[in-house]
Amino acid sequence: MDWELVPEMSQLYSIWAGKLYDPYSRSLLLNRIITINRDTGVIQATVPLREAFEAWFGSSESLDDAELQEAMRNLTLESHQPLINWETYTIVPGFVDVHVHLFLHSYAETSWEDQLTKEHIAERTLRASAAARTTLRAGFTTVRDLGTEGAGDADIALRKCISTNIIEGPRYFCANRAIVSTGSYGPKSAIHLNEEGVEGVMGAEVADGKVDCIRAVRRQIGAGADWVKVSVYINIHYRVRSRMSNTAPDIGSQAIPTFNRGELEAMVTAAHSSGVKVAAHVMRQDVIKTLLELGVDTIEHGADIYSNADESVLHMLIDSKKTTWVPTLAAYYTLAERGLPGADMIWENAQKAFVKAAVELKMENIACGGDTGVFPHGENALEMALMVKLGVGWERVLRWATLGGWECIRGMEWEGPAGIERLKQIESGALQKGLGERGIPFGAVRKGWAADMVVISGKLDGTPDEFSKAVREGIRFVVKGGHCLT
Repeated sequence: MDWELVPEMSQLYSIWAGKLYDPYSRSLLLNRIITINRDTGVIQATVPLREAFEAWFGSSESLDDAELQEAMRNLTLESHQPLINWETYTIVPGFVDVHVHLFLHSYAETSWEDQLTKEHIAERTLRASAAARTTLRAGFTTVRDLGTEGAGDADIALRKCISTNIIEGPRYFCANRAIVSTGSYGPKSAIHLNEEGVEGVMGAEVADGKVDCIRAVRRQIGAGADWVKVSVYINIHYRVRSRMSNTAPDIGSQAIPTFNRGELEAMVTAAHSSGVKVAAHVMRQDVIKTLLELGVDTIEHGADIYSNADESVLHMLIDSKKTTWVPTLAAYYTLAERGLPGADMIWENAQKAFVKAAVELKMENIACGGDTGVFPHGENALEMALMVKLGVGWERVLRWATLGGWECIRGMEWEGPAGIERLKQIESGALQKGLGERGIPFGAVRKGWAADMVVISGKLDGTPDEFSKAVREGIRFVVKGGHCLT
């Protein structure tokens, strides 16, 4: 049966998956029946084909596997609840991109400065709405947006529009405005050198000193942010002393930490005390060490974590029970492809760090986030493709892009013993009502979990090129919350 033939009145329907990727076992399970509650958007059950047949029609002992499959193909609506036959496809839990910027579009189209200073907020919001739809249809059913970059609080409004089905988009976790220190970010005026931003447009929120930093964190949380993002080191687009570049290029290009330890500790503590996690935009090894000691929740970028072949901080991150690394390989790769000054060196460092951590040291606390927006929305799967190309097994990468994504961006209420008990209650069916969008787990096709799935044609367990083609070009259907996009 095709999706279009499922009656809208049907509360329950089932999907026949020829192959189903399970992030817990990191394997492809053959011939699974997934039953979904359309009204709640939650998975009711996931069972082998034969078990489902016997539950519906009785014993199947007289049927071999081929006969059983033929019998299932001949099911009709009169004899059974609707069944979607996707036996020729592979179903994967909906992908999660944990580092996007929906309010940016590819720098190859328009520079970061021009987007902030020459595009009206209405245009940027409409572009973000279009990017949300493109992202979802690329198979990414959840994203975490780490900063509106000059678009103010527009992400909070966008989240509302997505969650109330005004527009089409993925589950949307917001960080509102990144927090930066005075003089460290942009856009920067060529006329008014001592002013922050250009014509009132600032790419992030400025805070200095412990009290001001705590106030900024609390203001972000009060605005409705799911996450707090702290920019501890500004990347190749802006340096703290960038205005020295004309006379002293070496000084102008220095990577200088933008907050001291006391300020960082104040922000992390303030966020955690309100039940909100913290993402840190950081490159330098020494600053990463400080952040790990303070218990930051995610390290974004971190290309210099393996600088000078020093593994000590890398081992701290690998051994962390709390912190996830988001290496953003796709951003470095695409910027280097464009020939941006300095990008080649950073891409080289990023590759070395990732191979050392993920390939050689078998690091697992990694999530997939490409810094999408630096490159086109809809190309989010490039991050996965690069990880496999650099030597990581496809089954590990898929886990990072599904279950690992949820484990990364879920709220603090899911952590620790209380979170484990909460998940048990949801999977047992004891906890079902009043959960809200954030109260349902996603990233695995299991009972009680969100019915977020990607239907793929192609070979996931083949060569790196075959994997890349499957996740980037092989998306045939996307299911979010039990509803299929057609």
